[in-house]
Amino acid sequence: MPAEPKRERNWLPLAIAAFVVVAVAVIFTLALKRDSNQTTTVTPIRTAADPYAANLPISGLAMSESTNFVGSKITYVDGHMVNKGNRTITGITVQTLFYNFAKEVTQNETQPLKFIRTRQPYIDVEPVSTDPLKPGEERDFRLIFDGVSPDWDGAYPLLRIVHVSFQ
Repeated sequence: MPAEPKRERNWLPLAIAAFVVVAVAVIFTLALKRDSNQTTTVTPIRTAADPYAANLPISGLAMSESTNFVGSKITYVDGHMVNKGNRTITGITVQTLFYNFAKEVTQNETQPLKFIRTRQPYIDVEPVSTDPLKPGEERDFRLIFDGVSPDWDGAYPLLRIVHVSFQ
């Protein structure tokens, strides 16, 4: 019997598979990373509210939840705000305090408030600086939380305006 000629290994399918795995890993990492312009920090609970906050009443709070494609729960706090003052606002930072059943703070997050830009086909938000809030204007807003403490009592969190930027 004659010996079979040695075949060259075809590396193309293996290279394509490796590329797909790397691409999926990059997409997965980017999908988990929230908007890089949004920073979440912790502000001390006893921090005073911004003096202009009295001119920015918040009303119509509503909460909702959804899950992303990796199964993580996202919590949304929506509301309505009116600028009853005399200055044009370019930025609003909100401290959100979630409480447990013992009325203790179980989660404390501070983040820039974002206004709802569109509602269809899905809700899209934008920073306040994109379309500053002029005196007398009103807008709907949304705060987004990637996770809420499992000790949270499920009640509406306390929202405190800790910083307002002006034009």
